[in-house]
Amino acid sequence: MVELPDDLEWDMIVLDIDGTLLDRDGIIPEMIHVVRELEKNGMVVSLASGRTLPNITPIHQSLCISGFIVGENGGMVWDSAKGHPIRALADGSRPKEAAKWLGTQIEGLNPEGIESNRWRETEWCLTEIEDWEEVRDAIESSEWSDISVIPTGFAVHLTIPGHDKASGLRVAFEQRGIDPKRVIACGDAPNDIPMFDLVGFGVSVSSHYENVVRAADVVTDAHGKEGSLELLEALLERVRG
Repeated sequence: MVELPDDLEWDMIVLDIDGTLLDRDGIIPEMIHVVRELEKNGMVVSLASGRTLPNITPIHQSLCISGFIVGENGGMVWDSAKGHPIRALADGSRPKEAAKWLGTQIEGLNPEGIESNRWRETEWCLTEIEDWEEVRDAIESSEWSDISVIPTGFAVHLTIPGHDKASGLRVAFEQRGIDPKRVIACGDAPNDIPMFDLVGFGVSVSSHYENVVRAADVVTDAHGKEGSLELLEALLERVRG
């Protein structure tokens, strides 16, 4: 069971998706029940992912949660439940151009990236990258040096400066009047570090990345979606009193 501090209170939990809420084998069925019970007991559940909105929306609907969606690593914010329009917070044309350039520099790199790029508005994602540091080093020594290269374990994201999960969450929190310090966040990869730094309590469900472990307030004993289930069950026990 995850040990949660006794002196903190939360209004919301924000969950990463890939490697956290689910993996290539899907979601743990019990997780759906626990998430819905959290909502019934007054804990708002939101999602913050590198996925595009069309990829996230079915997951949001299946979980029957009342929170918002932050997609594309903070580039897209969708909170229609509270009457807010979809907001694109960045222009993805420069990352896309950087990907095209990388295709001329690194043998075997496909600049078209992952299929969901067809819906991507604020960043660009590469896949099947054996050495993401090679991509990072190429970008750093080029005219595209302002572009950030962020691995997530499922893809390598090319993003513009100031565009991360924290920037998207700030907008979403402000729209709802949520104090970030009253939010708990759960993730597993380097793209979750800005989110951990923003909220009151960060939980990593992976020890694979040292910088993620350092940024988190706690690391679950179990990893991946099993670790997330541990956290959610501990939080449900807390809110039930």
